Amino acid sequence: MATIVYTHCPACKHNSIRKVLVAQDYTVSQEKYEVWECGHCSLRFTQAIPDATHIGKYYQSDAYVSHSDTKQGIVNKLYHFIRSITLRQKSTLVAKASGVSKGRLLDVGAGTGAFAHVMQQQQWHVTALEPDATAVHNAQKNYGLALQPLQHLFQMPAQAVDVITMWHVLEHVHDLHGYLATYKKVLQPNGTLIVAVPNYTSGDALHYQEAWAAYDVPRHLYHFSPRSMQLLMQQHGFEVVAIKPMWFDSVYVNMLSETYKTGKRNLLAALWHGMRSNLSALRNTAKCSSIIYIIKHAQA
Repeated sequence: MATIVYTHCPACKHNSIRKVLVAQDYTVSQEKYEVWECGHCSLRFTQAIPDATHIGKYYQSDAYVSHSDTKQGIVNKLYHFIRSITLRQKSTLVAKASGVSKGRLLDVGAGTGAFAHVMQQQQWHVTALEPDATAVHNAQKNYGLALQPLQHLFQMPAQAVDVITMWHVLEHVHDLHGYLATYKKVLQPNGTLIVAVPNYTSGDALHYQEAWAAYDVPRHLYHFSPRSMQLLMQQHGFEVVAIKPMWFDSVYVNMLSETYKTGKRNLLAALWHGMRSNLSALRNTAKCSSIIYIIKHAQA
């Protein structure tokens, strides 16, 4: 299997990189992967990842809920309960951040299509992209959505959309710079890019260390800090204009992390550590378990 070994940071290209921890794939393969950090931009990244041709098998699991939509087990039931709440919050955020009530939306990495479906119901014109065949099937079955392959992105005309959303997707994209350059082209001059990713500088990440579930190696290729996101966007002519918290993520992630760390599903411990992480983030959103970045074209 072809793997990718970085000799420099995949975001800023700096060669000041070092290994910081070793994380395990608890979802599919049980394999272990090194996580490295860039001393210049602070991005963390998974080393020796499968290339884009071979990564697919690491998503093939009924436990990978964003593709399978499974409701088996308490953690997945919790995921669906939280998603029912956050879908409404996301739709409200899109309208508020963009200033558009019924525009053109590109949702990249649509999963099983739940968010795209909500936005269609609110009269948005939605183009939704998804590479996984299982997720595409479930989107058609559950919502009647015809999701497009990722390659469709690179065929879109300039200034085609008002909003681009990536809900926990950017960390999965092999061609990081290619996608961002294309977003720059297809987004309206006053458009909005919304990116949600885990935050390895959060309190729960610091507590669980290599057992933090949001490392999710090898599926998560990159692990962002607020600084690394800001610097990456600057490279592509964007600027981060606001950051928003994802309060519920710490609960779901900590339930998995507690199991990975102790071998037990200790709900009380997971809730406790999630609450501590969120309390810290109340004073500083940049410490939230997951962050939503509101991004615009940089002003000249």
